[in-house]
Amino acid sequence: MDAEADKPSHLAVVVDLSPTQWYLSAQASNPYPLSIESFLSQILAFLNAHIATKNENTLAVFGAFPGKSVMLYASTETLVDEPPPLDANSYPPFKMVDTTVTQRIFRELDTIDPGDEPPCALVGALTKALCYINRITLPSISTSVAEGLTNVPDPRILILSVSPDLSSSYIPIMNAIFSAQKLKVTIDVCKIYGPDTVFLQQAAHLTNGSYIYLERRDALLQYLIMSFLPPPSVRKVLAVPRQDKIDFRAACFCHKNIVDIGFVCSVCLSIFCQPVPVCSTCRTKFPIKALQRLKSACPSPAPATPRPLANLNNAVPRATEATNHGTPGLR
Repeated sequence: MDAEADKPSHLAVVVDLSPTQWYLSAQASNPYPLSIESFLSQILAFLNAHIATKNENTLAVFGAFPGKSVMLYASTETLVDEPPPLDANSYPPFKMVDTTVTQRIFRELDTIDPGDEPPCALVGALTKALCYINRITLPSISTSVAEGLTNVPDPRILILSVSPDLSSSYIPIMNAIFSAQKLKVTIDVCKIYGPDTVFLQQAAHLTNGSYIYLERRDALLQYLIMSFLPPPSVRKVLAVPRQDKIDFRAACFCHKNIVDIGFVCSVCLSIFCQPVPVCSTCRTKFPIKALQRLKSACPSPAPATPRPLANLNNAVPRATEATNHGTPGLR
């Protein structure tokens, strides 16, 4: 057997727990309504399947709530005051996962003010998952490097999303993606409800993960087991579904809007939706003639139906292309 495929796997699950989005998901007017109670029963079965796959597998669950992120469960830490009572009809590790995750989720949901719901802290939960992976994958100081490397798990992150993109989180989520690339962490995304998310598509693509939009939400458990249960080392011999198209649009730094064509600072690579005389990030001043040439080439939008900016020959490419191919600037 391949030694890489036989390594233990660490799974960090980031669960989007926006009350508003789950309320909309459970509406009977949806083709396949999915309530949060039904979702939890299926996701807990998936978590138990991960633990049962290999005895050395580790697990961490992070909840993204409105305005804050919370660690719900970790294999190496005790997050409950009292352990669940013994049950002869249940496997103790499964019982621990089910009880801890369920109790902490509903405890946090009860504290949310229904009148004031801030955006869901998905990026905060993703950052905590990366920090936890960094801590458990580094060899301990008291152990030798050789011994530590043999016990390093194969880390990956699964994001279960129901919220739309938040344009103001573009910079933090891109920083998290670059950190995941540095740590060689695969990010998988399962979009359960709502429109496709541009940023999470990029996260899955840049980390060699899978992005799946559920067409049948009543088959959530089947999607999870067939697509996300195998670790990345085993997926080399499996036909794991991937997204056929990826949206590489970025969010501008000035208005936090997702743009098709952006103007990139040649010094710090900040993205703007319109030519600016001074970069708001690094305070670099651009030549007046270059700004005049770019502004004169920009077509004026129609009064009734505004159009996106045309692809100018003297303008820089879209943000993702600028990031991948160098440091183009305003000329």
